[in-house]
Amino acid sequence: MVLFGGILAGLILSINFWIVSSTQDQIYYQTESVPPKRVALLLGTSKRTTKGGTNKYFAERIAAAADLYHRGVISHIIVSGDNNTVYYNEPRDMLKALSEKGVPQEDITMDYAGFRTLDSVVRCKLVFGQNEVMIITQDFHCYRALFIANHYQMNAVAFSADNKDQLPWTLALREVLARTNSVLDLYVFDKKPKFLGEGEDLTID
Repeated sequence: MVLFGGILAGLILSINFWIVSSTQDQIYYQTESVPPKRVALLLGTSKRTTKGGTNKYFAERIAAAADLYHRGVISHIIVSGDNNTVYYNEPRDMLKALSEKGVPQEDITMDYAGFRTLDSVVRCKLVFGQNEVMIITQDFHCYRALFIANHYQMNAVAFSADNKDQLPWTLALREVLARTNSVLDLYVFDKKPKFLGEGEDLTID
């Protein structure tokens, strides 16, 4: 049992090293250095914490996306997230928050079927037809999102909405396991997005 646990732990650590080492050169932290892309994929999260306060991850992502847009680094933003009830709608919340920061709604496309990171990234390519994209999320999340994009042969970069902030151990552990699960989804189970449907054209000036 101890031997099995050691092997499993080693496998998980190896997978995480693979994901981080294969994507770290695609992550940017300064608006001055990130290569411009016409389209950004803003990954969703709840705007509120479980205690009802403002979710810093949501606020950071919105601030980063709006800043990149106003600097002309990106021209259009796909806001992709969960939309499982009438009371919980990540794309709608992101649209509203970006609008409040001066991003025109005509330059925002809502993806209501971004239930998981895999769904958001793959739908960006297969539904919205975007192979060249800038992913916007926190540093810890960038690696996994880029790993999925690379698997689908997308020409993607990521912009970190934070500056490698230290994570609570619970979130760090969750991300380690999520990265492992991503490898299983891509290479073992050939997991696809929950919904694909017909392609949608983006209107980009």
